[in-house]
Order: sequence, then C-alpha cells, then structure tokens
Amino acid sequence: MPELVNSQQNISLIQNLTSNKKYYIQTYGCQMNVYDSELVATQLENSGYEKTDKIDKADAIFLNTCAIREKAEETVHNRLSNLHTLKKKNPKLILGVLGCMAQNLKNDLLESKPYVDVILGPDSYRRIPELIKSREQKNEYLVDTKLSKFEVYEDLYPSRSEGINAWISIMRGCDKFCTFCIVPFTRGRERSRSIESIVEETKKCVSEGFLEITLLGQNVNSYKTPNGTFPELLKSVASVKGVKRIRYTSPHPQDIDDDLLEVMRNHSNICNQIHLPLQAGSNRILKRMNRTYTKQQFLDLVNKIRKYMPECSLSTDVIVGFPGETDEEFSETLEVIDEVGFNSAFMFKYSSRPGTKAAEYSDQINEDEKQSRLEKLIKLQKNKTLIANKKLIGTVQEVIVEKESKKSSHQWAGRTMGNTWVIFDKTNESLKDNIKVIITDAQGITLFGQREN
Repeated sequence: MPELVNSQQNISLIQNLTSNKKYYIQTYGCQMNVYDSELVATQLENSGYEKTDKIDKADAIFLNTCAIREKAEETVHNRLSNLHTLKKKNPKLILGVLGCMAQNLKNDLLESKPYVDVILGPDSYRRIPELIKSREQKNEYLVDTKLSKFEVYEDLYPSRSEGINAWISIMRGCDKFCTFCIVPFTRGRERSRSIESIVEETKKCVSEGFLEITLLGQNVNSYKTPNGTFPELLKSVASVKGVKRIRYTSPHPQDIDDDLLEVMRNHSNICNQIHLPLQAGSNRILKRMNRTYTKQQFLDLVNKIRKYMPECSLSTDVIVGFPGETDEEFSETLEVIDEVGFNSAFMFKYSSRPGTKAAEYSDQINEDEKQSRLEKLIKLQKNKTLIANKKLIGTVQEVIVEKESKKSSHQWAGRTMGNTWVIFDKTNESLKDNIKVIITDAQGITLFGQREN
C-alpha cells in the first residue's frame, strides 16, 4: 500500500501532477454527510483539484452516500449506473463512493459496480491524498472501510461554501443501538473531539463570515471529553465573539438534562429550538425500538423544556409502520403529536435495514398500510405546524436575512430563532443583516411579515 501523503513536499508534488484537474462531490443524506463532503473537498483541494459544478467536466467524482433508508441506496445505485457512461468516455476518471453506503454495502458495490475506483468508509477520508498520488502514478484501486475507535478529523478543516450557517462535527458514531438504525454499524462507536478544537473551528467560521453554527453528532448530547460534556461545550461555543446563533442536532431525549437546558436559557445566542426525536408514541414500540424512554417520560421532558424556555420551538422525527405496530399503537403516536404540538416534524415510513435487529422481526407491516399511516400523520402535523405558526402572528421575531425569496425578487427569506422561515418585503437590508420582523400571516410551514420600523 502506498505511503500516506503527509508532508508539504508530497502535497506540492501532487498539486503539480493534478494541475487544472477538477472534482465534483454529490452528497446524500444527513448534515453529517454535508460536513464530511466539506472535509473531502479540503483534501482534494490540498491535492491540487479545483471544484466544478459541472459533473461532465470533472476528473474525479465522489458520491457521499447514506444508508439510513433503502430509497437512498437505490438512488445512489441508479446514479452510479448513469455515471458509468462518463467512465467509458474517460477511463482516467476517478469514480468514488464514500460514506455510510460504502461502509455498509462494500461487497455489493465491488460485485455490481466494478467500474467504481474508490470505496471509502466515513473514517478513511485522510487517505484521499494517498489515493490521488497512487492513481496518478499506478492507477491503483482503493477500498478502505475500516472503522476507527479514534478518528474525529480534529485537525482537518472543511472547505465550506459561502452562506449563513456552518456545520461543525463535534463527535462521530453512536452507542445507542436503536433496533431500526444502521448508524452504529456504518459509523462506529461514539468518540468526541476536544472542546478546544471545536472552539477553534468556530472562530475560523466566524472569521470566514458565518453567523450561525450548527453542532453535529449522531447523538450530539452524549458528547463527552475529559474537559467537559455537551453543556460545557455549548457554553464555550456560545462565548466565541461573533457567533450570532447556535443550533445543534440531533440529540437523544435520554441525554437532555437540566444542565443543558440551563445553558440554553442563559445564552441569548443559543437558539430556542430543540430537535426532539419521538419515533413512536407506544411504549411497546418504543421498547422494541430500544429507545430507552417511555411515552410519559418523553412528555415529561417536553414539559420540562417548556418550563425552562416557554417559547422553545420543538421539532421531531417519527417512524410509522415499525414491525408489529398495531392500529391502536399508531393512534398513540398521533395522540402524542396532538398533545405536544410540534412546530415541525420529519416523518418516515419504516425502512428495513439488513443487519439491524428490527429487520429480523417476522411481523413486518405492508407498504400500503405504512403509506396510509404516513399520510394520516402528515395531515395531522401540517395542522399542528399551522397552529403553532399562527400563534406567532403579531409577534416580533429576530430574523437573519439569508437569501432572496424563491417566489419574488422583491422579498427576502430568513429564519427565526425557532427555525421557521419568514418571507418579508425588501427595504434597505442586506444579506446577513440581523433584523426584527413583525409577523403578519402564517401559511403552511411559512411565516410572512414586515420589518419593524
């Protein structure tokens, strides 16, 4: 195996070899994959490649993949089949699969997609420069899907696009082992970056013009280092000068405690928003999922959050049609959605993932029933979102001007601290301005308003 490229001399050599070459990265899945794609972009740029938005002009194409749901895997397989045409036209094209799907389906890819040159799991991105060197010199094929107990990419900084928000990964892996989830098998066990390195990356983001920081982890609030846990980290990031807003995702209800809520309440730049995955409202299904809390414990946590932060916006994840879920148990989920009144929700049909415990249950729900339940859930949540948004009519919300509205060049779009989009007429604002907007209307998932004089 070629020696790792870790010296400036070797990097300079690679840059000469790859002069004027271009890369293209297509990202699927969660925010963690977006962050990982930014890490890979840094590695490619250090190796002399330039980013291109035209896939047919690229000398290296990487698909950063997701294995959470079957549909995502089908999409990537189809995309690879389409890219085979580009590979035939340009045999020197580097075609790679990165991330969770590479980790989970390595053998399938090797067998069914032999034209793929590179298969790298989430812990192998440091090998990108080595890959570039070996491809230029020996045209070698590279597969590395080994999971690490230690890799957190602490000393690598992502190559980010311009914008308002910067993702910062604070930890990798997950130890929860929910029975429906493949993540512990594709991303390994939990390990955390140091507080110091995360604070330094936050400062770098501020210096690059980012106003909002979102801290990322498969189970973000199980973050733990010798120098502190997640509340201490959150407090440290909130203290960085120039950080206007801080968000984090995704937490586990079991790990949200008073210390965390106190830090959120006491720092005005930490958004009054928590993503609180419910997954199901039935105690039996929650136990089958290995979620480690009951329906009542979840509702008690919601009440605790609202005691600390009465205006806190809550979003959630819900899975319908989990193996063995009865009509009555699905109704319990609807009851929790109705009682909590989430501001928004990500709602999914259960997708069986080979290798997980839930895939082995014999009482799988048929697709028609799952679809019917999903439609009922979506209908209820749409109504709850509209009710929550209408409560904001007449209030003044702090909004960062993020982009021009898709529907009108005369309007801006930005999010509230609670993460709801607001559309408002342009006056004398500029992008990235932090302004106050009076909410005048609510339609669907969107608020409408006018700038406060």
